[in-house]
Amino acid sequence: MVKLVAIYDKPDDEQAFWDHYEQVHAPLTRELPGLQALELLRVTADAFGGEAPYCLIATMTFADEAAFKAAMRSEENKRLGKDLMSFARGKVKVLVTRTHAL
Repeated sequence: MVKLVAIYDKPDDEQAFWDHYEQVHAPLTRELPGLQALELLRVTADAFGGEAPYCLIATMTFADEAAFKAAMRSEENKRLGKDLMSFARGKVKVLVTRTHAL
């Protein structure tokens, strides 16, 4: 299983961020071919105290490397990437992970 993980820094305007994410970005994400699941983890606190530096961790799950690569080459992903840069440029980290069982 391959997961794409996006970690979003706290935005300057949280309401505008959430409005855009929920109304535009999440629907575009759900159009990715081969996407099995989209999970949104809203960051509410820093477990060690203080203010959390992030507001959202989003995970997108794909069955395998082939499905992930096909999704990344798709026209839907090009639109998604363009949208991402329109509202989160410089405030998002995007990581590729593979499930590892212990």
